Amino acid sequence: MRTSSAISILLNLYISSTLAADSQLKPCTLIAPLTGQFYDLNIITVQPLKDHKKAHKDDRVESWHARGYDYGTNFTMNFCAPVIETLEDVVGVDEALWKNVSAYYNMNGKTYSIGQASAEPIFRGRELVLNYTDGSPCEDPKTKRRQSRELHDDDEDDRKDDDDDEDDMDDDRADKGKDKGHTKPSGRTKSSIISLTCDREPIGAKAHVSFLGTMDECTYIFKAKSIAACGGITQDTQSTLGPGGVFGVIALIAAAVYLLGGIAYQRTVMHQRGWRQLPNYAIWAGIGSFCYDILIILTSSCSRFLPHRKGYNQLPTSNRNGRGSRSEQENRLIDQLDEEWDD
Repeated sequence: MRTSSAISILLNLYISSTLAADSQLKPCTLIAPLTGQFYDLNIITVQPLKDHKKAHKDDRVESWHARGYDYGTNFTMNFCAPVIETLEDVVGVDEALWKNVSAYYNMNGKTYSIGQASAEPIFRGRELVLNYTDGSPCEDPKTKRRQSRELHDDDEDDRKDDDDDEDDMDDDRADKGKDKGHTKPSGRTKSSIISLTCDREPIGAKAHVSFLGTMDECTYIFKAKSIAACGGITQDTQSTLGPGGVFGVIALIAAAVYLLGGIAYQRTVMHQRGWRQLPNYAIWAGIGSFCYDILIILTSSCSRFLPHRKGYNQLPTSNRNGRGSRSEQENRLIDQLDEEWDD
């Protein structure tokens, strides 16, 4: 159990170091600093369709939506990319930036941006967050309160002055309408915070976006549930290693754990030194000697088929003086090797 857990830890460290070394991550991807898991939000990014006739049934033809409930309007957004809807007359945003709006809402016939596109999700602790900034200008709270009081006063004046001259009332309303139509900006711009949580069993769409609220009508908070926020291993690493590569990495890590763990045990528990501190030294030494003996036997048996240089004589053959033949010398060599092996 300890060995398997150690292998798992080392494999995670290897994968994390490999991913961290890759400085060319795709946009809208990141690696969790605490767990080393890889996150890719591109799978929930809605891309504009080039040909609607060839659209797949799973392709989205509109951006993601979040119901505003008591806020009075709904919200539209995209992840790490601008919304695919065509926007016009976005309040307080330059025309050149209309096509870069990633979240917006419509209210009172006007379009308000709540953030420009950003492809850099971040981690705050264990929370995966995506921020959109530089939206439409935020209204000054003081100006808004004064505007609501003016509207209330206008209603009372209208009830009291029903018998006044109609032309004078039209002029007064026109002047007040100009004042009410002008909202003093606060110097800040609307922004969005999207918190992404893991959902491994999505029903229908790949993501579900919910509007959590806003305190000052300047920063809007959303929550998105998606399988893209569950994390995993990068596809590039998997395609580079392949099944054989992953198996090879696991085998190398297992061998390293076996070798280092065995050495530590032999040194600390068995008090071995030198080559004997290797794990199962006797078995490995016997295997090495056996392979060496086999090599000697094969080379000596095959040497007769090798061409010999001039000036060298072959082993002496049997003669009348009783000298041993070449085969007898080979047998003696084999017997000697067998005796050494038994020792």
